[in-house]
Amino acid sequence: MRVYKVTAPNITVANQAVSLVVIMPTAGQTIKILRAEVSQHANATSAQQRILMGTKASVFQTVVTATPKPINLSDPASGIVGISGSIAAGKCGINASAEGAGTLTDLYNGAFNVLNGWLWIPTPDEQIIINGGSAQAFALQFPAAPTTLTGWNAEVTFAEV
Repeated sequence: MRVYKVTAPNITVANQAVSLVVIMPTAGQTIKILRAEVSQHANATSAQQRILMGTKASVFQTVVTATPKPINLSDPASGIVGISGSIAAGKCGINASAEGAGTLTDLYNGAFNVLNGWLWIPTPDEQIIINGGSAQAFALQFPAAPTTLTGWNAEVTFAEV
């Protein structure tokens, strides 16, 4: 099992619902979401922010490219590569400029205080598994715009299994 990380550093999000990180395995590939994290450094005011993780099966997000980085530096590059544009099989990206018309199926829905940030480390039975044959993309998303749009960091760690 090889482990990779997709990072969205210091991004400015749109004033709308926005996917922070999107990952879609290709056919024959399976990924397991091991960890997700969101923090913000541009505001010292306490505020609650909704957070959502889910899957989308059609009309995908339009994203900015981000290359998955291996946790073990001797591992090869991930089978998933960054794309600027519409998410497709075997691609990933960050900070969606358009969410696409497809329905996001909610797998986790919560909220956090922006001063503390948010960290999700599931037990093994709670890990989200996305099969490439399902033609679904995983998304870490703000379902509503945050009060402060600048200074956001997001990161998703996944394993290719």
